[in-house]
Amino acid sequence: MTDAEDRKPQSDEASGTFDPEITSEFALPEGLAVPRGGAESETSSEFALPEGLDVPAGPTAEPEGSAFSAPSTYHSKDAPPAFTPAGGVPAVGLTKNVPWQDRMRTMLRMPVAERPAPERPHKAEEDEGPAVPRVLDLTLRIGELLLAGGEGAEDVEAAMFAVCRSYGLDRCEPNVTFTLLSISYQPSLVDDPVTASRTVRRRGTDYTRLAAVFRLVDDLSDAETHVSLEEAYRRLAEIRRNRHPYPTWVLTSASGLLAGAASVLVGGDAIVFVAAALGAMLGDRLAWLCAGRGLPEFYQFTVAAMPPAAIGVALNLAHVDVKASAVITGGLFALLPGRALVAAVQDGLTGFYITASARLLEVMYFFVGIVAGVLIVLYFGVNLGAKLNPDAALHTSERPLWQIGASMLLSLTFAVLLQQERSTVLAVTLNGGVAWSVYGALRYAGELSPVASTAVAAGLVGLFGQLLSRYRFASALPYTTAAIGPLLPGSATYFGLLSIAQNDVDKGLVSLATAASLAMAIAIGVNLGSEISRLFLRLPAGAGAGRRAAKRTRGF
Repeated sequence: MTDAEDRKPQSDEASGTFDPEITSEFALPEGLAVPRGGAESETSSEFALPEGLDVPAGPTAEPEGSAFSAPSTYHSKDAPPAFTPAGGVPAVGLTKNVPWQDRMRTMLRMPVAERPAPERPHKAEEDEGPAVPRVLDLTLRIGELLLAGGEGAEDVEAAMFAVCRSYGLDRCEPNVTFTLLSISYQPSLVDDPVTASRTVRRRGTDYTRLAAVFRLVDDLSDAETHVSLEEAYRRLAEIRRNRHPYPTWVLTSASGLLAGAASVLVGGDAIVFVAAALGAMLGDRLAWLCAGRGLPEFYQFTVAAMPPAAIGVALNLAHVDVKASAVITGGLFALLPGRALVAAVQDGLTGFYITASARLLEVMYFFVGIVAGVLIVLYFGVNLGAKLNPDAALHTSERPLWQIGASMLLSLTFAVLLQQERSTVLAVTLNGGVAWSVYGALRYAGELSPVASTAVAAGLVGLFGQLLSRYRFASALPYTTAAIGPLLPGSATYFGLLSIAQNDVDKGLVSLATAASLAMAIAIGVNLGSEISRLFLRLPAGAGAGRRAAKRTRGF
């Protein structure tokens, strides 16, 4: 036997013990009795129960639950509020006297399961409702007209939901962006959803058409008025085929009168009025010519801004004793995109950030086009020796009666340019006069800052416009957009551009920042006035959800 074989431990198989002469650190010492278990392993873990601990066994009748089984503490008689009652969620009462915009907003801001379903009349078996794709197509076409006309995204969604709900499609979800409309309808939780979309490619300003679409949606959402799908399509086709209420020559004349009224508003006289009107009409005709040639709107605004600036520079070079700055400022009033700015801020405040960003980007392009057109003319005018004084903005004459009359004329012509109905022109003209009166009282008599004065005046415009629109169950845009015309920052924009043209960039940027602040004050003031007006209206009642805020995030 070798040495290696001698070092191997020898064990007695019968006794099960090792040779006592050879041990290791893992060998059991003699005299230690280790109990042997049955079939269990001798190795335990930290999860093993210690011996001697009696654990009461659970009820054997209750099976092991899953994620879909009710907890052991649940009883049907005294169910906690977290579970839906057997009778369903209580319906939210929506008063009939509330305009359909508020009723639809209320339901859009509810979860789908909590929306009150419309009462469906009993129909015979052979009497089937309209096909779902056709209803969705009508809804998208109506939403397209509203969005293309400048309506806010929230109101477009409310109108689309009202159309679907009028035909019994209550489980639908509209979605509105700047260029795309989509809507999805799911009959139940187990059925496949039906989705349709439509792209908005052309935009036009026609508030008469917008008002007709609102009347159609109002008739569809009225429970007492039964409008068939074929009748709704027929009325929609008539709305599309209708011509604009004002011919082209009236629009051109209105553009000139608007510029002339704006020039008087900033201190111009009769000669300035005529010069500004001629420059604006020439710019309007050039813009129409560019549009007919298919040029984008950026170049249309650039070309339209050149004639008023050129006439103002020409009068200064001819040493005519007039305010050239008032001529150029009047031409800018006819071009500033106040309508798009108000709609952009409204979408942002109501939670439609994608649409608001797209609208603000559109406003920025228009503004850059206006800046480019005016700067080109001012640059050549300054090089030719034109004496244009940026400090003239500090000596604006105060003529209350003339300025109030000019503001009302400006609102009147602005309403004509927006293709408003003749029945709304008088109301918006008075609203514009009130806006300028409040601004003048706060700015000149009260010596308040121009931004605060503009915000208060715009808030009154939004308040009165919203109340007038709800009185007539119509859109608020025809009553507010033209009324903010006298408040637009035309003079601050012009003097900022003039300072940049004269190489005073810092002063020019400060003036342009003031113009941007005034524009934001107008937009926020109009929206705030619209929200305050809801305090005077009857709101839907039920469970405190009269008009839920458009919360998308809590800031964290």
